[in-house]
Amino acid sequence: MTPQRGRATPLDRGTVVAEAIALADEGGLGAVSMRALAARLGVVPMALYKHVADREDLVGGMIDAVVQSYPVPIEEGWRARVRGRVLGARDAQARHPWMPTAIGEATRPTLTALAHMDAVAGDFIDHGFSVDLTHYAMHALGLRIWGYTTEAFSGPPAGAGDPEAAAALAMRFPRVAAIAADTALRNPAGACDERYEFEFALDLLLDAFARLHETGWVSASRV
Repeated sequence: MTPQRGRATPLDRGTVVAEAIALADEGGLGAVSMRALAARLGVVPMALYKHVADREDLVGGMIDAVVQSYPVPIEEGWRARVRGRVLGARDAQARHPWMPTAIGEATRPTLTALAHMDAVAGDFIDHGFSVDLTHYAMHALGLRIWGYTTEAFSGPPAGAGDPEAAAALAMRFPRVAAIAADTALRNPAGACDERYEFEFALDLLLDAFARLHETGWVSASRV
């Protein structure tokens, strides 16, 4: 195989995917196009199609590469293992903040994604959880197994930057204002501690799963 034009070595799928990840890390998933990636690699765009079928296949490969980087827990016990997997995914998502967008755009799971889902489910089932409870636990965890959750309204309300408008909002919505004030007091940077909030919700779920497992919970019959 001869080297591609502008490159000292030939391409392979791993290199293409790794450079696409680097491109997304720098500019977000929207920065990843076949043309931009080809320019980064020093090849013509058509050269990429020897290694990825299209952009969807490329993004799928990017997701796979990140998921494969999730650490495998060494702890004993279902709780420690599930917690380790979820927080490991959280750390990976922090390094690759485009992952939620990529997963949201994916139309079907890859084999690598299915393997991760199977591993999380296995941490429950292999430690005595029923398949029934595991099913509901996986739904409750939801996107957390990929290291993130979604929040409504990522920005502040309109007018929040104006002192008079902010004061009017606080008068109108005092409970929301109280939460914001308490958050600012506890966090000098003025922002929510997203990592702590993520772990707080995760631990609440794990506590609930433990109680349900101990009491022999079963889902309601639909018959």
